[in-house]
Amino acid sequence: MPDGAIAIDAWHLALSAGFVVLAGAVSLGLRLGLEGKLALASARTVGQLLLVGYVLGWVFELEEPFVVLVLLTLMIAAAARAAVQRSTRRIPGVGLMAFSMLALTGLATTLGATEVVIGVEPWWRPRYVVPLLGMVLGNGLTGMSLCLDELLSSLDEQRARVETELSLGATRWEAARAPLRESIRRGMIPILNSMMVVGVVSLPGMMTGQILEGADPLMAVRYQIVIMFMLAGATSFGCMLLALLVYRRLFNPRHQLRAELITRS
Repeated sequence: MPDGAIAIDAWHLALSAGFVVLAGAVSLGLRLGLEGKLALASARTVGQLLLVGYVLGWVFELEEPFVVLVLLTLMIAAAARAAVQRSTRRIPGVGLMAFSMLALTGLATTLGATEVVIGVEPWWRPRYVVPLLGMVLGNGLTGMSLCLDELLSSLDEQRARVETELSLGATRWEAARAPLRESIRRGMIPILNSMMVVGVVSLPGMMTGQILEGADPLMAVRYQIVIMFMLAGATSFGCMLLALLVYRRLFNPRHQLRAELITRS
């Protein structure tokens, strides 16, 4: 059997669309009203992925560090925007906070993996750094959006309790410690769940892709272990740092909660 994945052409893509058509038919039969959303989501999936495929092909062939940096910046900006939009509440400047934390944790873990762990030469080689950062950002934005939503919701809904504790002499850290802890814990749930079942219930995308390309399964597993550790580290630090930034924004030096800054999305 020849190595490498079997090529997929337009006919194969059309056949695979049958799965979505079947789901749409079920929606129509049960009157769920999801067929329109399925069609829109499918069209966006095809359009976005084809566009990304052409862009990545150009970037991989060009291999210019400035172009790679621009692409990474756009990826981080898109991830930060998605993280903020998924939260039901916001505060002024939260978009910049999310961008800063995703840039810091995403680039640190990705460059650490390419430069120290894998030893890519050069470290910014797009074939490695772009997909690795993409996976880190995808998981990081999910964790950070859950963390942000939990923290702002808790402080908004428990405003009376927090202000009572502050009026009785509690410091801002003592009053905010429980919501902070719970928000970070919630943000970590998705990656922890993934790590608990990886290889048993699910085979992650990168590992599956390498196996389809004919790579040694053990080598694919080693790459996936590196990825999972990257995701865990980036998500945990991202949630912690974002929660602390929000905490500093909402509590002033006089140990007062500025709940008026919290708005619903």
